[in-house]
Amino acid sequence: MRDPITSDISGDARLALDLALTIRHDGDGGIADDLADTAGLTTWVRAHQGSLPEADGFVADEAALAAVRELRAAVRTLFARAVRPGEPSPADAARLLPLAEALRLLNAAAARTPTVPVLDWADDADPVVRHQGVRGEAEIVAVLAQAAVGFLAGADRERLRACHAPRCVRYFLKEHPRQEWCKPSCGNRARVARHHERHKRAAQQYSTQG
Repeated sequence: MRDPITSDISGDARLALDLALTIRHDGDGGIADDLADTAGLTTWVRAHQGSLPEADGFVADEAALAAVRELRAAVRTLFARAVRPGEPSPADAARLLPLAEALRLLNAAAARTPTVPVLDWADDADPVVRHQGVRGEAEIVAVLAQAAVGFLAGADRERLRACHAPRCVRYFLKEHPRQEWCKPSCGNRARVARHHERHKRAAQQYSTQG
């Protein structure tokens, strides 16, 4: 399993990207899914202690798995929209949800956690009401959805890109103006592929002329 994202970005962006990147290149030219089963979801959630509620004791069931996978599909569809006019991740190109459906799923997931008013009243201050989520099995899905909402509505969205290096299916946040790839290894693969393509075209042209 991939390590969670650790770059210096907002908590919402980190959590939303990390959910999206549970679909990844498997190293053999295919696509791996870290959330293929309940064991995968359990491991992924427990790796996010501090970001997700009660993650240390989380045990996924089929309902939780279905809800998180449905949310991920919505998030990746909205990521594909965010990177336009660029192309989406190759993993999504043939299975994007309709935009209205993705928005409906995201907003419904974000609303799954009910809130209750909680009164705080310090000795030297006026009373303050804050809204606190009610703990429950839906809260992890809601926290993930709310993070995606925060990211997509925030400034970090403008830096979102899909990596189009050979075999890569990652989304990433662009760190500097000339960055084209999610990581150096992808840049190396892309340059090697371009080099081979140039030589292939040159060889074909020479063969035709000969």
